[in-house]
Amino acid sequence: MEEKLTENKMGIMPVGKLLISMSVPMMCSMIVQALYNIVDSIFVARVCEDALTAVSMAFPLQSLLIAIGAGTGVGVNALLSKALGEKKPEEAGMIAMNGIFLSLCSYVAFAVIGLTCVKAFYAGQTDNPVINGYGVQYLTIVCCLSCGIFTQFIFERLLQSTGKTIYTMYTQGIGAIVNLILDPILIFGLFGLPRLEVAGAAIATVIGQIVAGSIAIFFNLKVNHEINFRLKGFKPSGEIIRKIYAIGIPSIIMQSIGSVMVYGLNTILMFFSSTAVAVFGVYFKLQSFVFMPVFGLNNGLIPIMAYNYGAKKKKRMLDAFKYAIFMAVAIMCIGAAIFEIIPDFLFRMFDASDTMLEMGILALRIIAVHFPIAAVCIVTGAVFQSLGKAIYSMINSIMRQLVVLLPVAYLLALTGNVNNVWWSFPIAEIMSGMVTLIFFLKLNKDIIQKIPSEEENVA
Repeated sequence: MEEKLTENKMGIMPVGKLLISMSVPMMCSMIVQALYNIVDSIFVARVCEDALTAVSMAFPLQSLLIAIGAGTGVGVNALLSKALGEKKPEEAGMIAMNGIFLSLCSYVAFAVIGLTCVKAFYAGQTDNPVINGYGVQYLTIVCCLSCGIFTQFIFERLLQSTGKTIYTMYTQGIGAIVNLILDPILIFGLFGLPRLEVAGAAIATVIGQIVAGSIAIFFNLKVNHEINFRLKGFKPSGEIIRKIYAIGIPSIIMQSIGSVMVYGLNTILMFFSSTAVAVFGVYFKLQSFVFMPVFGLNNGLIPIMAYNYGAKKKKRMLDAFKYAIFMAVAIMCIGAAIFEIIPDFLFRMFDASDTMLEMGILALRIIAVHFPIAAVCIVTGAVFQSLGKAIYSMINSIMRQLVVLLPVAYLLALTGNVNNVWWSFPIAEIMSGMVTLIFFLKLNKDIIQKIPSEEENVA
């Protein structure tokens, strides 16, 4: 009885209540993040459409940065939660320190990229000098000062690993508010400050990230007592790093594939017009408002699944998965309804021209069809990651975005009608749903069904 009282809440709290307590703070903070991403683009759109296009075209490299930070965090989160479930606190501390070391290495790599590769990145997408000028300013700042976002990623994941997700709501929320306040001030030069336009948007973003990362460090040192942060005598462990990336690399590749997909689709759309690229960029900003809560739900689900997998509690794992599927589909259905009913209102927020408005309304209505299917695929992908089979998610992502979406988009572009290109999203997601089902059935047979029942564990 005494052991039960001291056990982490992920092993004893009712599953529905646990998933809500773990996920809702992260869902709220991610909604705030999505909101400030949208507001960021709304402000930039009021500079000019070329500025909005430049920021939209930065997405592939920004997405790669996020992929490495988030993917490393996924590996640390799952591995650390499993160690805690197995009652191995010393190992958990070493996992945390190695995760921090990897985040520092990632920042150094992107600072170098920001100084050396950004011009070539934009030159490969467009020869418009205005778009290139805005884009190089924006992306150089984002990459060279990415220390904040890498710090934020790793220290928030450490809080999530021990179930203290409420603090991640504070870190992300405060960072987002700082960004929102600074955006109009720096972009338009309010209160006597110089008008920095796109560069101001980038500076506001990185300052918000640095503030959030600093607060995340403070919360870890103040309340995260389940993790022992031992800097003295620390040496990177090749074995732990290998384990982190065994889980994290598939996640990194999945999101990096998204960067390749966006880069490729931007190139396809640029054959039609820069307005088509801007429409795609606005869609990505808007869809984050729908997808981010589901990713927040995933962030709450992964440590629950990993902890109870380590503790051999099969029923709790399956219950958490069922609750997550229900919540994710509900969120995505609401998002799809909004995209179908008021797409004109959504695009007018970005000061859309008549041409952009006409193209964007149809784009949102076509793409939103796939949202409910995506919900099931995303949550099931989190199960793959938490049980050490992230390779399934990676294979699925490669097939959906590279094998299906981009080739289909190219073929549809050959029709000469840009509106046909948007159908590549639902087509790719249907394929992804079928592959997800096949992989889940295999995971269930190979791992989940072999976990002893609660009664067998007691015996």
